Amino acid sequence: MIERNVRKFAVRFCHDRAGLALLEFALSAPIVLLVGCYGVELANLAIVHLRVSQIALNLADNASRVGAYSNLATQQLREVDVNDILQAARYQGAGISLTTNGRITVSSLENVAQSYDTQPVQRIHWQRCIGAKSGAGFDGQFKANVTSTAGSTDAMTDKGYDLPLGISDNGSTPIMAPGGAGVMYVELNYRTQPLFGTWLAPPQTIHYIASFVVRDRRDYSQVFNPTPTSTPSTCNLYTP
Repeated sequence: MIERNVRKFAVRFCHDRAGLALLEFALSAPIVLLVGCYGVELANLAIVHLRVSQIALNLADNASRVGAYSNLATQQLREVDVNDILQAARYQGAGISLTTNGRITVSSLENVAQSYDTQPVQRIHWQRCIGAKSGAGFDGQFKANVTSTAGSTDAMTDKGYDLPLGISDNGSTPIMAPGGAGVMYVELNYRTQPLFGTWLAPPQTIHYIASFVVRDRRDYSQVFNPTPTSTPSTCNLYTP
């Protein structure tokens, strides 16, 4: 009798399908969840790359256009203009905390003879920066090489740094300013912030550059700061 009952139970158990879907879901759910989260993380990373790239392009484009016309029909680039375009980049990147987790360096690559030159040279004349991150991978590649004359109140404005072959980003094709003009060169470094922590996609530093030739006749002698004065966003400052 016991043997017959056990046999009946075994047959009934083998043909029982109740709870099968729940069991399959319990076994597959972790795998589906992992793959889904990884896909969302990759999509977010792609969107961040696109946003950072576009911000760098917009900033370089804006820097090549701004300025106030003087009586000589040349455009004077002012500190307030530079601060405005940097703040625009900060607002554009607010959704990803761009300036909190990154660093932007704007350089003026010029091919214009200054008072201390006999011939025009490729030169980073001045730089301005925004962003709280510092150190290797965040500061501009040429920041440490920009010099100033004694007594200057702005460590990034005077004679600058000569680059006879133009700016080459990590060995890429050099960017050179045309004769008698300048190029606004933007370098943007950002530390990504994963959505699900570091176990799926660890943070990484992404790097983008952009450059635009200055569109108008610009006065390249200096970055002007008329009254009321604006605080220059020099590259010794690290503010989000």
